[in-house]
Amino acid sequence: MNITTLISPPPTLPLFFTMFFTIYLTAHFIIFRNWTPNLRPEAASCLISLAHGTPAVILAVIAILSDPTHGFASSNTQFQNSVLEYSIAYFLMDLFHYFTFYPTDLLFIGHHLATLFVFLTCRYLAFHGAYAVLILLVLAEVTSLLQNVWTLASARRGDSEVAAQVFDVLSPLFYALYSVVRGFAAPLFVYRMVGFYSSGVADHVVPKWLWVSWVGVVVAAISVSVLWISNNWIELYRERMFKVVDKGKKVR
Repeated sequence: MNITTLISPPPTLPLFFTMFFTIYLTAHFIIFRNWTPNLRPEAASCLISLAHGTPAVILAVIAILSDPTHGFASSNTQFQNSVLEYSIAYFLMDLFHYFTFYPTDLLFIGHHLATLFVFLTCRYLAFHGAYAVLILLVLAEVTSLLQNVWTLASARRGDSEVAAQVFDVLSPLFYALYSVVRGFAAPLFVYRMVGFYSSGVADHVVPKWLWVSWVGVVVAAISVSVLWISNNWIELYRERMFKVVDKGKKVR
C-alpha cells in the first residue's frame, strides 16, 4: 500500500479559520494600529473580507469548471467542498468579530448565520448542490473588492482628502456593478434554480425543505441588498445635488 494513501490531508476548515484569524489580528494590531479604536475593528473586518471575496470567486469558478458533470443535482467534488469550507471559515471569523464589537447589529449577524446555514448544509448534510451555492457565492462576492475599498474610503473620508476622493470616484462605479449583479444577475439565477429544484428531479439528493430554505435565505439577502443599494443611490444623488447647488451659490 502506498504511504500517501495512509496519510489523509489535514482538514481545511481549521486551517482556513486560522488563516482568517491571523489576518484579522494582523490588521487590528499592526496594519491599522494608527486608526482610531472605533474604526479599527471595521477596517480589520474589511481586510479579511478582501482576503475572502476575490479569491473565493476565482476558486469557485475553477471548482465549477473543473467538474465536467456540474449541475444543480451533481454531487460536491472535494475541491468544491474545500471552497465551501474557505467561505465557512471566513463567515465564522467575521461572525465572531460582530459578536465581539457589534453585538446589536442583528442584520449582519442574521445574514452571517443564514449564510452559514446554506454553506454548512450544502457541505456537511446534503453533499450536493455546491454548483448552485458556489455560483451564488460568485454573484455575492464579485463586488467584494470594490465594496471593501469603498467601505474603507467611507470610514476615512472625513479626515482624509485622498479617501474622500476615492469614495467620490468609486461610489457610482461600485453602485452600478452592485445594482447589476444583485438586481438582475442574482434574481435571474435564483429563478433558474427554483425552476430546476421545484421540478422534483433532485429531491433525492437535495430535499425540498433544504432547497426551499436556501432559496428563502438568498431571496431575503437579495431583497436587503436591493434596498441597501437603492438607499445609497438616493444618498449619492442628494450629495451630488447639494454640491451643485452649493457651487451655484458660491458663483453668485
